[in-house]
Parts: sequence; structure tokens; C-alpha cells
Amino acid sequence: MTGTILNVITVLIGGTIGLFFGARFPERVRQTVIAGIGLFTAAYGIQKFFTSSNILIVLGSLLIGGILGEWWQIEKGLQNLGAFLERKFAGGQADLPEAAPSAGQSDGSPKTGSRFVRGFLTASLVFCVGPLTILGSISDGLTGDYSDLAIKSVLDGFAAMAFAATLGVGVLFSVVTVLVVQGSISLLAAQVQAVITPPMLNEMTAVGGLLLLGLAISSLLEIRPIRVGNFLPALGVAPLIVALLTFLGISP
Repeated sequence: MTGTILNVITVLIGGTIGLFFGARFPERVRQTVIAGIGLFTAAYGIQKFFTSSNILIVLGSLLIGGILGEWWQIEKGLQNLGAFLERKFAGGQADLPEAAPSAGQSDGSPKTGSRFVRGFLTASLVFCVGPLTILGSISDGLTGDYSDLAIKSVLDGFAAMAFAATLGVGVLFSVVTVLVVQGSISLLAAQVQAVITPPMLNEMTAVGGLLLLGLAISSLLEIRPIRVGNFLPALGVAPLIVALLTFLGISP
């Protein structure tokens, strides 16, 4: 849970700064900071990859996990979840007692209620619907290693700064969603800690490193699009391959 608590703190700090000083930060500064985080994330992912004792296990996990992810359309599912929640919000916006006019129909005086809900919903989606949320929370729950969530926390802090500058104080309340979603995943992961052996954990860590590298290439550095979410099953495939090899008497 340490990584989740850190994430909550950075969102609160970033959101507070955004509320009071957000307009003073130029876009080029934000882009440079995100690029720096992207470079760090890529290097960190490569470092984690070298915890593997058999890179063929990592390769097999990625291939099988990627096929499963494409079959189950995990990335599309995450996107659809976000779109569904946005539609629910848009559909209920007119029922709010002080709902603001829709985009392009502003009367120049947006109402606080609608702005608050929009800020809360937008920030909650960005902070909780993504591969790094799942990857980091699992790592934190299994081993107590919150490094992945620390990277996410920095990213979320800057995102909260930008959101709060335009969407207001509702962004700060998204920490409730972060706490519930990431905390729940970490607690669930902790329950299976007893059956995860060190070799299994090493291969899972290596796979997670490559997913971090994929996130850096796709989302942070924007080199080329990669559906990283569809590789999430690889985190579960890796320990299964290790368990199979151990059962067959083959050292992983």
C-alpha cells in the first residue's frame, strides 16, 4: 500500500499547485518533464528485465500473454470502460441542479457542480484506468516494491497539476478512487504471495520491466503506439511457465 499512499500524496500536491499556480507553467516545461520521466522509465524497465534468469521464459510470456490480451481485447476494454463512464457522466449532467452548458454552448459562467464532477471523473479515469496502475499495484502487493507506483505517482502529480488548473478542486477528490482501486489490487496480490516462488517473481519482474519500456515508448516518449494493456496477461503467464518447468524437472 506504500505506493498507493505515495500516489495519493502526489496527486494532492500536484492538484493543489495546479489550483493556485497551474496557469504559470508553460506547455514546453510540461513536455520536457514528461520526456525526462519517459527516458527514466525506459531505463528502469530495461534494468528490471535483467532480473530474468531465462529470457526465453520472458519471451514466451510476452507472446502468449500478448495473444491472450488481443483475444480478450484488454486495451480496448480499458478504453471502453473510460468511454462508458464518460457517457454516464454526460447523460447525467443535465440532471445536475447547476449543470454547465455543454462544450461550445457556454454562457460564460460555468457552474461549480458540473465542473467538480467533471474534474473528479476525468482525473479518476486517467489515474486508475491503465496498465501501470495494475502493474504497479501488483508489484507493491506481492513484494512491497513500490518503484513502479512511484513513477506513476510523479506522472499523476503533473497530470493533477494540469487538470486542476482547468477543472478545479474536483481533481483532488480523485484520490479516493486511486486509494480504492490501487489499494484493492495490492491487497488481492498480497493474498497470493505465499504461492509465488523467487524464480516466479524474477520472471514476473522481468516481464513487468518490458511493459514499462513499452509504456515509455508508447505513452511517454510517443515513439510508436503499442497496446501495452494487451500484454498484461504476460504477468500471470510468466509464473505459470516457471511452475510448469519446475514440475517437469527443468530448472528455469
